[in-house]
Amino acid sequence: MPDTNKTILTRANAAISAGDYEGFLAHCTEDTEWVFVGEQTLRGKPAVRAWMATAYQQPPQFRVEQLIAEADFVTAVGTITLPDDSGAAVEHAYCDVWRFRDGKMAELRAFVLKP
Repeated sequence: MPDTNKTILTRANAAISAGDYEGFLAHCTEDTEWVFVGEQTLRGKPAVRAWMATAYQQPPQFRVEQLIAEADFVTAVGTITLPDDSGAAVEHAYCDVWRFRDGKMAELRAFVLKP
């Protein structure tokens, strides 16, 4: 039985939290598109990889409070902890809406609230 989209996202998030960014990207389509609402849009794995190299110098830590799936979409609601400019860990509220295609993450709409 193929993995469910929720399982795929859970595995991908575990990879990124462990600092395995290529392991995370293996769960994405080549033409993945990430929209950080109100900030920027990344198109394709190379753009996401380049963004991760600067934004995730230390792996993010996720606490998923709700994981909701319907059809080709999975929504994750929770917190993500990232270091600020001084290196102190800062917790942000987030909501990620992922669209899947052929068992891979094809599109992200990310809403992140900074404290």
